[in-house]
Order: sequence, then C-alpha cells, then structure tokens
Amino acid sequence: MGSVIQLKKQINNSYLDLRNSVEEKLVLVDEKIVSKLSSNIDLMHKMTEYHLGTGGKKLRALLTLGSAKLAGYSKGGRDINLAACVELIHAATLMHDDVIDSSKIRRGKKTLNSIWGNQSSILVGDYLLSRCFEMMVEDGNLEILKLLSSTSTEIAQGEVLQLQHKGEIDILEETYFKITSSKTAALFSAATKVGAILGEKEAKYKEALEIYGKNIGITFQIADDALDYNSDIKSFGKETGNDFFEGKVTLPMILLYQKIPNSEKIILKNLFQKDQRENKELNYVLNLIKKNNIIRDCYKKADHFINLASNALSVFEESEEKKILKNLTKFSIERNF
Repeated sequence: MGSVIQLKKQINNSYLDLRNSVEEKLVLVDEKIVSKLSSNIDLMHKMTEYHLGTGGKKLRALLTLGSAKLAGYSKGGRDINLAACVELIHAATLMHDDVIDSSKIRRGKKTLNSIWGNQSSILVGDYLLSRCFEMMVEDGNLEILKLLSSTSTEIAQGEVLQLQHKGEIDILEETYFKITSSKTAALFSAATKVGAILGEKEAKYKEALEIYGKNIGITFQIADDALDYNSDIKSFGKETGNDFFEGKVTLPMILLYQKIPNSEKIILKNLFQKDQRENKELNYVLNLIKKNNIIRDCYKKADHFINLASNALSVFEESEEKKILKNLTKFSIERNF
C-alpha cells in the first residue's frame, strides 16, 4: 500500500513541479486574466468574478509557460499574455460546453448557466473569446494569431462532431479520438507550440512540442472520461456519471460496448437512446464497468499517447524543464483530480 501512495504523490508532484517552476509568472497570468475580464456591466462583472473563484488547474496556461521556458524564451512578458489567452479560450469553451450539456456542476460548484441562465453564459463565453483575440493582436505575431484562431475553429468543430454523435453507443473509437483531438487536444497542442514559437525555435522543436501537447491532451481527456465512471475516486470535481446522464458516449462506454454480450448491448443502447437516465441505470452501468475492467482498459489505451508525448521531447537537450514536462505525462492520465 505504501508504494501505491508514494506513486500517487510522485504523480501529483509532477504537476506541482511544473506549477512551482513558473509560479512567479503564473501569478502574473492570473492578474492579466482579472484585468482583461474587468467590466463596468454589473452582470458581466458578477459572472466573471464567480468563474475566477471556481479555480481550476490552469494546466494549459502552465504548459504555455513551461514550454516557453523549455524553448529558452526569456525576453519579456509575451508568455504571460499568451498563457492568459490560452486559459481564456479554455474558459470560454467550458461556458459553452455547460450550456450544451445542461451541466449543473463544474469543479464542485454550480455552473454559470445553472445560476444565471444559458443566454448570459453564452454571451459571457463570447466576451472571453473577444478578449482573447484582442490579446492575440496585442502580441503581434502572425504565426501565433493563425495558430490560436485556427485552434478556436477546431475546438468548435470538435464540439459539433460530438453533438452529432450524441447517444450513439456504437460510435467508432476512431470517431471518439477525432472528437478528442479537436475538442480537447487542439488547445493543449497550441499551448505547447506557442512556447516553441516564443523561443524562436526551429521547425522540428515546434513540431515536437505540438505533438507533445496533442498527446498530453488526449491522455487528459481519457482520464477525464475514466474518472467520470470511476466510483472509487471521490475527489473529482464533478459528480460521478455526469457524462452518462448527459448521454455523452465516451471511451469507457465505447470499450464496454465492445466487450459485453449482445443482450447487454441492447440494454446499453436503449439507455443512451432515452431522453433521461436514472441513478439505478447508472449503477447498472458502473457494475458492468467494474466487472469488465473498463477503467483499466482506458488506461491501457492511454499508454500509447503517453509514450508519444514523452518521446516527442527527445529532440530537446536534457534539462530540468524537460524533466518536468516529461514527468507530467503520467500526471495527465493517473491524476485523481
């Protein structure tokens, strides 16, 4: 048991190592976000202040700062500005996601849409994206502007593709990973590539950090999806079975559908075709997941992407920054928050 606890500490420490390595700049990122979200419209102020109070790991901002540091950027505060920009893109997508999914809880707190309604949440999300584009223009680098604007487009396309396949329990793994690559991994990939651009690195280094970020993003999403059905973990920031109640077919359901007999396939298919699902139905699914070792299978799938992320960094010389980013690959899948 002691070795398991030590492993968990090591995994979580990899995130803290990254955070500590850029702590001073992360404080400035937070300040930049607060200043950019300031508004003299009372409702806007209340909603953005509430959002800031919900916290979050700020992993995408951390990856921007960490990648810039690995790439040798040390010329000023552009990494701070762009880390804030990446974080605001992420925040905007969450606000829109919560409306689409009718989510009530995020990070253990009520969502904006559950308090102020869908219309206000969508408009505040749009406000955040508008601020992002202002910040991109302020930076002045055309390559970064193209990268982040095309990433915003890709995220939107991923959301629509996921909506298109909502409730399809027999969705292909290939389609799932296409959705994940667009909806989640694209912003991780952009965050890390921004670091290489800031460091004015050659194309091979930009590509390496782009690949690293993409595969970290995929493993992060796999972990998110697995945690949603892992009833043994109580410290996750949303309720167990959220995806199930929303009718969202994720990797655990795809792998479960592949393993169970036809009689259970029919039951599962009928559950996801319903407009609403109940707690007793979730318990049925959770029992199937445990019985068929689906969480373990999810982590096995993730190993491939962890290796791709780790191997991508081989073009960089050994350094503390490289070590931290390499260790983070394990955190992305084995975290419990």
